[in-house]
Amino acid sequence: MSKNNTFNVEDINLHIVNWLKEYAITANVNGFVIGISGGVDSAVTSTLCAQTGLKVICVEMPIHQAENQVKRGKEHISQLKKRFLNVESVEVDLTTVFENFKTTVPTTADEGKLQLSLANTRARLRMSTLYYLAGINGLLVAGTGNKVEDFGVGFYTKYGDGGVDLSPIADLMKSEVYALGKHLQIPGAILTAAPTDGLFGDDRTDEEQLGASYNELEWAMNEKENGKVISDFSHRQKEVFEIFLKLNRINQHKMHPIPVCKVR
Repeated sequence: MSKNNTFNVEDINLHIVNWLKEYAITANVNGFVIGISGGVDSAVTSTLCAQTGLKVICVEMPIHQAENQVKRGKEHISQLKKRFLNVESVEVDLTTVFENFKTTVPTTADEGKLQLSLANTRARLRMSTLYYLAGINGLLVAGTGNKVEDFGVGFYTKYGDGGVDLSPIADLMKSEVYALGKHLQIPGAILTAAPTDGLFGDDRTDEEQLGASYNELEWAMNEKENGKVISDFSHRQKEVFEIFLKLNRINQHKMHPIPVCKVR
């Protein structure tokens, strides 16, 4: 379902690392700061940043985080620090900040809207933390979104994990991120774990939230780019294609520049 037939991991690896390094040098910064979630996207992104030889700070920002996510994140950071002397790490437990936030804002909304808003708040607290650390260390915030998430279904928080300075892997499909992750030797536990955004304080996966797997959504994204329409499919393919089209449509506000009211 993916289009990896022309994907050369070594070439892509080198290309992204050179791009990162050139961008940082041009921007006159010291390196990068990355939020580590225990997932494949942040593991791949942080490893690519580490390969530049510039300063890299990996940041753990738990908010009532599931233990398995925390464990995978710590394993990755430990491995990365052993492999690269330019990698540092810091843990900022935002649980208390999050709980204090909840006591100062209205919580009388519809339960579904309330839980979604709180989930997005977690992501935005983490974004603020990353920019704080970036500011005091002269670093850029490296985004961890892939192409399916960022430009396919818009599966990220506006001004949360979508608030970054640059996006190293946003032109890679999820399957390509996994291929690159294997090449970069990130921990096997991360490569085999079910993707999750970890924003709800439970074990729900991305697939459960989206209604389709990344392989399916990647297929749908490719089919849409090839000009296919719903009537070209049947059964599960049709269902997945409809899911993709719906998410792509309702999340366009994330994928386009902020609308500006022109007065002149």
